[in-house]
Amino acid sequence: MSAGTYTPRPGAAPLHRMIAAQAALETRMLLRNGEQLLLTVVIPALLLVLFSAVDVVDTGAGEAVDFLTPGILALAVMSTAFTGQAIATGFERRYGVLKRLGASPLPRWGLMTAKTLSVLVTEVLQVVLLTVIAFALGWSPQGNPFSVLLLLVLGTVAFSGLGLLMAGTLKAEATLAAANLVFLLLLVGGGVVVPLDRFPEAAQSVLGLLPISALSDGLRDVLQHGAAMSWGDAAVLAVWAVLGLGAAARFFRWE
Repeated sequence: MSAGTYTPRPGAAPLHRMIAAQAALETRMLLRNGEQLLLTVVIPALLLVLFSAVDVVDTGAGEAVDFLTPGILALAVMSTAFTGQAIATGFERRYGVLKRLGASPLPRWGLMTAKTLSVLVTEVLQVVLLTVIAFALGWSPQGNPFSVLLLLVLGTVAFSGLGLLMAGTLKAEATLAAANLVFLLLLVGGGVVVPLDRFPEAAQSVLGLLPISALSDGLRDVLQHGAAMSWGDAAVLAVWAVLGLGAAARFFRWE
């Protein structure tokens, strides 16, 4: 045993280890939260099964599951990256958790990175579960998986920025109400289970610019119709990502 074996080495851990540890903690907290699991996992899965098995909405020609699965995947991304993250971060801000973490060696951008990694891990679990359910219901996907991955990443970034913007500017109770209201409104009017062409023509042009519409339509073009890539929808998501992250960075309040 050499001298100094038990000598303390004060100081912060390497940045990548701090981010990884915080991301693992954020993921465990999310998976232990029953309300969050209901929103992010159970509701999308139930909607996929219900609307695929019961002829409630006219989804056009072809199997209902082929139309619904891309929209449900988009809904899963929104529920995790936007609704769930906004609510969780809003209450962390209210209870002073963010203020304390902001005083730790982990930089604030590192905390946001850890939260984003936690969202991505949760989304991987969601996509795997929903894909298994969809295949069991007779789903026949087409298209390039790399195009699907790009759309999912762009959607995650866009919704994450919007969720952080809401959590960092509104009170926790207002964030809870607003995030759930937006979730319900976009579920109905975002092309998830109801095709946009079922809405009045004047409304279609507006609804088509929403991030949930761009993500669900883009995924549908690739997975249902076999398109190489829906660049128009990708551009809409990219614009929302820039606007959301830029506004969150500018207006987010840690206290």
